[in-house]
Amino acid sequence: MRPPGPKCEFLIGNIRQFRQQPLNFLMSNMRTYGDITYLRFGPRPVYQLNNPDDIQYVLVKRAEKFHKSPMLKRATRKAIGDGLLTSEGDFHKRQRKMVQPAFHHNRIVNYATTMVDYTTRMLDGWESNQQQDIHHEMMRLTMQIVAKTLFDANISSDMDAIGQAISIGIEATSERITKPLSLPEWIPTQRNIERRKAAEVVTNTILSIIDARRESGEDTGDLLSMLLMGEGENGEGMTDKQIYDEVVTLFIAGHETTANALAWTLYLLAQHPEIEAKLVDELQSVLGGRPPTMADLGQLHYTDKVIKESMRLYPPAWVITRQAMENVVIGGYEIPAGSVVLMSPYVMHHHPDYWDEPEKFMPERFAPGWEDRTPKYAYLPFGGGPRICVGNQFAIMEANLVLATIMQRYSVSLAPGQQIETEPLVTLRPKNGIPMTVKMRENSRLNFV
Repeated sequence: MRPPGPKCEFLIGNIRQFRQQPLNFLMSNMRTYGDITYLRFGPRPVYQLNNPDDIQYVLVKRAEKFHKSPMLKRATRKAIGDGLLTSEGDFHKRQRKMVQPAFHHNRIVNYATTMVDYTTRMLDGWESNQQQDIHHEMMRLTMQIVAKTLFDANISSDMDAIGQAISIGIEATSERITKPLSLPEWIPTQRNIERRKAAEVVTNTILSIIDARRESGEDTGDLLSMLLMGEGENGEGMTDKQIYDEVVTLFIAGHETTANALAWTLYLLAQHPEIEAKLVDELQSVLGGRPPTMADLGQLHYTDKVIKESMRLYPPAWVITRQAMENVVIGGYEIPAGSVVLMSPYVMHHHPDYWDEPEKFMPERFAPGWEDRTPKYAYLPFGGGPRICVGNQFAIMEANLVLATIMQRYSVSLAPGQQIETEPLVTLRPKNGIPMTVKMRENSRLNFV
């Protein structure tokens, strides 16, 4: 006996329904079928889990029985190889152990000044009452921050080309996941040629960063130095391919998710002036017009609530998949080995059983004690278990510092006539960006110059 689920189409199963409106489809399954839903993507059985205890079972309690899904590996391998996102077993543990020190608390403290400085430079280039695509601006900003903090690289002259190339790659990866019968990429269609050129831009960017560091021989103490000089337990360092795979994975993932989180946060604040006012009051009270520092984060309680609530409504990583490596029982149903289990942070973050008025933007819901009131895996913007996002603390710190810096100097409002839609690719992006009008606050420049 298998769980209930929507009707499957011949051969393709439910892949068309998922591809057309992924978020609505998964939300509908949760509402209609409850804690577990049976789907089929082509010939492969897929089990959608909508219960936080079942999600914890997969990600934490029995994590060794579930590997990254073959769909994800196949789709991402061309772009990021076998980095932390897709590697498995002892190799993954070894790589994570070598990367983890770059994200320890005492090290990311040193990144705070860079995050604020780059944000201030961005704001210095804005003009009051000017229209900006906030999503584009956040992508540019977080890309610079990741390049500088983790790899000590300045990519400001190539940002737009790199950003466009990454966007093309993300679209291609999403298509490989949801359209398994697409034309092979070696066929020289216009789209495939464009994707090949985009991949070359990203590859050349990453290789130039690595080659420049090798040539200098300098140990700057950042992540790239750790990868180049690190040794595993057997005394062996990483191969050139392993270093490339980790750098490209962290370069893309390290800016893409935070940029989306910040863009959605600014979008939400523009729609809720009362929440924006409360946020600005806190910033004025704590900072008094000066740039934020790492030491201020412990006092910016409402700022942190705004970020958490934004990531609840628009989790950058909106879906997580795993493949069962052996037969397991979840929710009273036997899940055969080889099946895929699908868990959606978006669905869990909007689940009415765990959140009051789940569609409403209410930062106050993250008041002290919220973790005691909420099942642990009803909120999982960074995943969970041994494969939880390695840079989660980096991302939260960056989001808070960038938001505090922006909102002290500018207010934002949605450009007239805009209807913003979600675009669930590998990450949850806004479709066609978020055009906004930025307006400088009075006396906002005084302590930033």
